[in-house]
Amino acid sequence: MLERERLSPGIVAVALSVWSVRVYGTRRRWRRWEAEFTCPCCGEGWARDKLQDALFMLPPSAAGELRVQVERLDAVLLRRTHHEPMEDPESAWWHRRC
Repeated sequence: MLERERLSPGIVAVALSVWSVRVYGTRRRWRRWEAEFTCPCCGEGWARDKLQDALFMLPPSAAGELRVQVERLDAVLLRRTHHEPMEDPESAWWHRRC
């Protein structure tokens, strides 16, 4: 219902998949339907932004299920990357990792 009314149908699943590719790298090939949501100018950070939006908008039980998946991916990203001090400090933490 959230996707239908406030986001786009299927966008949370796409964002989770795209964020997973960002976290784990390109070991896994892009699926055609994922690649169309990611462009060089936006990068994959939009996916984590969309997941954050969904976490705030979902009812607590559904948000909890999604949060578990997102936090697992975030933990991997934090281990594999480092803070980029030249990035805008006002940006979300995931936009300041490299």
